[in-house]
Amino acid sequence: MSKSSITVKQVVYSGVAIALATVIATVIKLPSLPNGGSITLFSMLIVCLVGYWYGPKVGIIAALAYGVLQFITGPYVVHPAQVLLDFPLAFGALGLSGFFSKSKHGLLKGYLVGVAGRFLFHEISGFIFYTTYVGDFGGNMAAIWASTLYNLSYILPEAILTVILIALPPVEKVMGRLKVMATSSN
Repeated sequence: MSKSSITVKQVVYSGVAIALATVIATVIKLPSLPNGGSITLFSMLIVCLVGYWYGPKVGIIAALAYGVLQFITGPYVVHPAQVLLDFPLAFGALGLSGFFSKSKHGLLKGYLVGVAGRFLFHEISGFIFYTTYVGDFGGNMAAIWASTLYNLSYILPEAILTVILIALPPVEKVMGRLKVMATSSN
């Protein structure tokens, strides 16, 4: 087996993380906004954990799979470009957390980058959605603001809650132990 191949253990841990994040995102969430988007209890963190454990390759693959599941379980699409932007790409960006898997405070850094990536793809999608209804430059500026405010209304509160959670010393310790379990050769 080459060093770059994905192991059975990585597939299993990634699958469990994706399943847990999917259950949280579909069952345990605050009320959804009218056009999609909701604050969940740390589902983005759970997806980012895969990248934190295994690096960007496995993290991005798992996050893309999670995005496809999000599309299957609750799509909200007005424009065809949104299928790609709001689901595999936006959620796939959570896998960017893997680029920080070996850095000090890697989970926190990776989480923030993953969430920023998700926001960027939702922002582009929202811009497409809102510009469908307006046609001039002033309207397009309004569309940018509408997309920004809408997407921040659910991504930012969850991100703030998660950063607070990650910063708690006992949680940081547990996350470190989980990483050791996920990456050990046993």
